[in-house]
Amino acid sequence: MKILKKLFKWLVIPLGLIIALLYITDTDYLIKAVRTIYAKGHTTAYLEDYKEFDNQVIDNGTPQPWPNHIDYNSVKETEKLNKTNDALGTIAYVIIKNDSIWFENYYNGFDEDSKSNSFSMAKSYVSGLMGKAIMEGKIKSLDQPVSDYFSEFSEGLAAKMTVGDLSSMSSGTNWDEAYYSPLSITTRAYFDDNLEKVVLGLNVVDEPGQAFKYASGDTQMLAMVIEKATGKKLYDYLTESFWKPLGCENATLWQLDSEEHDLVKAYCCIASNAKDFARFGKLYKDYGKWNGKQLLDSAFVAKSITPRFKESPEYGYGWWLKKHIGKDFFMMRGHLGQYVIVQPEDNVIIVRLGHQKNPDALVGSWSEDISVYIEEAYKMLE
Repeated sequence: MKILKKLFKWLVIPLGLIIALLYITDTDYLIKAVRTIYAKGHTTAYLEDYKEFDNQVIDNGTPQPWPNHIDYNSVKETEKLNKTNDALGTIAYVIIKNDSIWFENYYNGFDEDSKSNSFSMAKSYVSGLMGKAIMEGKIKSLDQPVSDYFSEFSEGLAAKMTVGDLSSMSSGTNWDEAYYSPLSITTRAYFDDNLEKVVLGLNVVDEPGQAFKYASGDTQMLAMVIEKATGKKLYDYLTESFWKPLGCENATLWQLDSEEHDLVKAYCCIASNAKDFARFGKLYKDYGKWNGKQLLDSAFVAKSITPRFKESPEYGYGWWLKKHIGKDFFMMRGHLGQYVIVQPEDNVIIVRLGHQKNPDALVGSWSEDISVYIEEAYKMLE
């Protein structure tokens, strides 16, 4: 018994000291990180981690199911696509041609209604909500200063930062986009229970609006601006602006920092499925029009899928841009290889969701798997 008491003492005291140190150094978010991610054998966020966090429900309205193409599932995956899907843990691969489901398949125990984490594909929705707020006159324009909403950014370089800079990833803040470092601000944002405090602590260190630098904090700050401008929670604004009007077939979830603070993780973390994610790609393909109704201004959509900076042709306003096989694609793109890829001239949308992607050298650079999903889809369509 004495041995057990000593063992208990030597385990509990160091553990208590570690926890106390985390609180003293303001890194107590790591406790949540260990509980939700690391203790489950993961080194980063994963597809079904939404089950470990607080969420808000995004209700769907009247479902508008995608029609099946006349050639629905008449062709199988190519050998190369099959190998890539197996190697990278694809859970959904869908090809939509002329607004009809041309091909769909689901893997690893997932089906057409299974929820999985969008990760940064959510950024496209947030940028779209900014466009909606501008369309409704709640935000004046892309040039409206962020300081109109948050006085914390009213001095020096920060006073020059606009809502358009946030959408186009050119805020000039000191955000560090490091997914695998437990001490990075990106990791803190994922687990901290007060995201607003994290974002308002950012410093603007470079001239805003001058260059593209991928930063999830830009989207989070943009979400906070939209909430102030509209007087609505972002999950409610998404529900009424897009989720219901687009006829999504399933209700979805958007992760929160905490029930207490009730702020969505706007830079990530909408849990839905391939065919409902694809609807937002169709909305932009059709320049903001859905069933004859203009949900987004067409000029805003056109600007969003055009590079803002000549030196960074890969990004517009909330959308990734890629030239490949002689065609121009725009896409929603998320951590671990979540993609909604759109080619408007061919009226093609490709959706891939999965556990992994090919490794890339830098955040935001193009990984090889994207090319495979595009090339093999076009081979199947021949």
